[in-house]
Amino acid sequence: MTITTNAGATHATATKEEGLAPARAKQLDALLDELAEGEKAWAVMDLPARVALLGRVHEAVAAHAQQWVDAAVSAKKLDPASPLVGEEWQSGPYALLTSLAVLQHSIRALADGHSPIAGRRLGTAPGNRVTVPVLPANSYEKLLFHGFHADVWMMPGVTAQQARDDAGLAEKHPKDTDGIGLVLGAGNITSIAPLDVLYELIAHGRVVLLKLNPTLDALHEPFEASFAPLIELGLLRIVTGAGDVGAYLAHHDRISHVHITGSAATHDVVVWGPGPEGAKRKAAGTPLLKKPITSELGGVAPVIIVPGTWSKADIAFQAEHVATMRLHNGGYNCIAGQLAIVSSDWPQKAEFIEQLKLAIAAAPSRDPWYPGSDGRVAKAAADYPTAEKLAGGRLFVDFTEGGDPSVLETGECFSPVFGVIEVPGTGQAFLDTAVKTANDDFVGTLGANVVIDPATRRKLGSGFEEAIARLQYGSIAINAWTGVVFLSAGASWGAFPGHTLENISSGIGIVHNAFLLADTERSVLTGPFRPFPRSIAGGEFALFPKPPWFVSARSSKRTGELLSGFAAKPSWLKMPGVFISAFRA
Repeated sequence: MTITTNAGATHATATKEEGLAPARAKQLDALLDELAEGEKAWAVMDLPARVALLGRVHEAVAAHAQQWVDAAVSAKKLDPASPLVGEEWQSGPYALLTSLAVLQHSIRALADGHSPIAGRRLGTAPGNRVTVPVLPANSYEKLLFHGFHADVWMMPGVTAQQARDDAGLAEKHPKDTDGIGLVLGAGNITSIAPLDVLYELIAHGRVVLLKLNPTLDALHEPFEASFAPLIELGLLRIVTGAGDVGAYLAHHDRISHVHITGSAATHDVVVWGPGPEGAKRKAAGTPLLKKPITSELGGVAPVIIVPGTWSKADIAFQAEHVATMRLHNGGYNCIAGQLAIVSSDWPQKAEFIEQLKLAIAAAPSRDPWYPGSDGRVAKAAADYPTAEKLAGGRLFVDFTEGGDPSVLETGECFSPVFGVIEVPGTGQAFLDTAVKTANDDFVGTLGANVVIDPATRRKLGSGFEEAIARLQYGSIAINAWTGVVFLSAGASWGAFPGHTLENISSGIGIVHNAFLLADTERSVLTGPFRPFPRSIAGGEFALFPKPPWFVSARSSKRTGELLSGFAAKPSWLKMPGVFISAFRA
């Protein structure tokens, strides 16, 4: 029995035996034997040797980055000359290269007897929380991401000293390994599975069997080449296959832990089993899966538009920004913005909505490459007959003109469908209502976005910070998109803590987190409201131009390639080329 999902298609079935050919089972068993030997090698590898190993992986990823991107372009049916190819550089090799660099820093610090966050100036947030700055991660990023900064918020009550002392996770006790972890890879963003592999190995001390999502089987060869140093030591094996392979492995006695990226429906099939029998097990609290599982399962991402006095340029820029939140990767992202929350009392509401529709329609067209996309758009159109069909097969639903948004609030579309709802109020009253609406009405807790102009934020003062603290999402982006949190190596990535197997929402556990922090709650990213040079005139000291991840960025392909080349071998001499390309966006 197989279930197809949004970000994790064709992984899960009811039992390990069902439908798998004996010869294939024998092959998989042999791979598990090899990984068991690899675990022994990992247990005796000291920290300096691990740093050197990650350095070799870094070199291999850099050497095969073009092959990786070419495979992604083919899988996603992109025109190789399209600026959208930049997405594949930025959310592919670049993301993995930067993570490898920070992980090397963290393990090197531990080897020298220091905390991975030694020397970082920790801060505070409302609710007795300590914050750890993670972006910029180094002096290069201070310039590359000028105007952006991100903090990981620790769980309430964790002290600054505890945050420093506990950083390191499994690398604090490298001899204490934890068996073989199964990673059921995502089918949308190509760095998700590789980053999950690294986190299993480094943060948890588990060697890894990675099962690729069939949607991205074309990445098998570049992944094998990129991770060759891990594969040679028996620390990683990569397999392809359909649901029978995923089921056999998930329930295999040799697998100690499962990590899955997909949907809540996929998760429930893995944990409880499919159909009525699975529902009975869930009701009784008797899972079919007899081992720990962590998960990243997406949800409905809100975009809170705090009303202020915006110029026409502000409105146009933020409309492109929100369009990017929905349309990056074609709309097939677990944190793609799905509903904007605007104020019914905002005088500029109608102008913003009109510009938003224009930006969505004007974004480069692309094939609906992810399985089932057309069907999900058709269902949304049937649910909302008054929805406006825009260029490129996109659907826009304006609930400020009436209608019940509950379908879009409680189901992840995973397709180019976007809606706008309204709540009353201005200033703090609006923000408090919008936060409550996102927390109470929107399914999932993975990522939320807030757009606010600097003058309004200053006026709200501590009330704004308190509202952010009440926003219960694992990643929050202020004047940025949560996709940039994903790209920030040191940021934690996962649902807001507190979900259970019975009520899984956006999942359990985190990944990425390259500073290896313990007891994290969320990551909060802040960017400039306006791009350079308007940022300076508007009172923000930010040198960042139109972001290269914008779907409207004309130079995104070249900028993404240059960023990946920079991450492969950082040098101040490469900076001018990156900025020149970025300013051509």
